[in-house]
Amino acid sequence: MLSTRAAKCCTLKRKSAQTEQSEENKQAVFTGIIEHIGSIESLELKPGGGRVTIHAPSLASTLAVSNSIAVNGCCLTIVARGGKNFSADLSGETIQRTSFGAKDGLQKKRTRVNLEQPLTAGKELGGHFVQGHVDGTGRVTHLSPEETGSSNWWFGVELPEDFARYIVPKGSITIDGISLTVARWNKITRIVEVAVIPYTYEHTNIRDHKPGDAVNLEGDVLGKYVERYLEARNDVPAEPISKISLEKLIEQGF
Repeated sequence: MLSTRAAKCCTLKRKSAQTEQSEENKQAVFTGIIEHIGSIESLELKPGGGRVTIHAPSLASTLAVSNSIAVNGCCLTIVARGGKNFSADLSGETIQRTSFGAKDGLQKKRTRVNLEQPLTAGKELGGHFVQGHVDGTGRVTHLSPEETGSSNWWFGVELPEDFARYIVPKGSITIDGISLTVARWNKITRIVEVAVIPYTYEHTNIRDHKPGDAVNLEGDVLGKYVERYLEARNDVPAEPISKISLEKLIEQGF
């Protein structure tokens, strides 16, 4: 028979395992419409994981531990919260795949980051469906005015080769968590350009970027489903294998 202490310990372990499983199964959806700007307060990177703390006085007090939040388009779970900041743990996969671990990424203190809370029922879907599952990182090539005296900007990013297949002219792309529309696409250089309006320029971290900076990329989930469907269809044999054989037909009297 277990002692009271041992039974309590087993109960805590079960609750911890349930909580961990719940966190693994939790899914969030975003829109790519940036609501707040924060800045890196600290970033601890270790082999296999790390932790980031974000200074976000306009948002932190409304957050809750265990809830999701997108930081530069990367869906993270809030593990600690203060009056003006919050913290999230980073897995080794997150560090490897996103700008948290990339050269010229988010290692500098006070680097500004885009923040968005998950989409809730009844909320306007102003951008497109964003999962917060970063596919990889690209490199900024330029940020230049559309023309002399213009308040609009051209924002160019060089994409990895394995991400280029998700680009559709006039389609959606997520860069650092921002829902943007592909305006120009060069297949040879793999440089995608998006037109940035003054509001987006002023209310996101785009204006901070310089050539060579790493940015998080996420392809349109609809395109990923189409790709997976086509792959599955191509896996089907050209001539379906039938269970009917000549011997079976003779056996049945044909």
